[in-house]
Amino acid sequence: MNTLLFVALALVSCLYSGAATQTNVVTCGSILKLLNSDYAFRLHSHDVKYGSGSGQQSVTGVEQKEDLNSHWVVKAQTGELCERGEPISCGSTIRLEHLTTKKNLHSHHFSSPLSGEQEVSAYGTDGLGDTGDHWEVACSNDKWMRDAHVRLRHIDTGMYLAMSGRSYGRPISGQMEIVGVHKQQHGTRWTTAEGLFIVPKEKSSTHEEYSHSEL
Repeated sequence: MNTLLFVALALVSCLYSGAATQTNVVTCGSILKLLNSDYAFRLHSHDVKYGSGSGQQSVTGVEQKEDLNSHWVVKAQTGELCERGEPISCGSTIRLEHLTTKKNLHSHHFSSPLSGEQEVSAYGTDGLGDTGDHWEVACSNDKWMRDAHVRLRHIDTGMYLAMSGRSYGRPISGQMEIVGVHKQQHGTRWTTAEGLFIVPKEKSSTHEEYSHSEL
């Protein structure tokens, strides 16, 4: 009797663990906020262009949880498609499209305005850009888990998405500089915060399910 009870409890535990893993994975099509694990600022963009460097739309970090310009859509790399709800594997190449302005998170060989590191901008039209929008998800699990610390490595230049620790003055006072850096250092770790996450479909399912935290 005790053996049967133990087996039953083990099966329930496995089922619960599997369901929790399904809802805890980052998937294609999800809308999320990225929180820097070292500075606790969220990745942000807005229709404000850099006054130096490329002159493209600026990308910064903000502290406010409620900020509406910090949502990013997870997409496949240029020329490829990923099914909505498809889990993102560690090592995958993705794009992150800014929800409000429909420009992609981008980097290139321009110097950032405050620290002189590599500039990170938002680029493209209606979600269409170029290979400078490609980022590798560097993480230690099989899949990108929502509660995991990950790094985003820029494919074209090999730089890691980071916060420099330097803050802007007017007109974006208090927002932090976002840059690309050569190595995995302080400021390069990210985790998901608020968002609307598409739960992976069961093979027999015909509709999408959503898991969300406060947007």
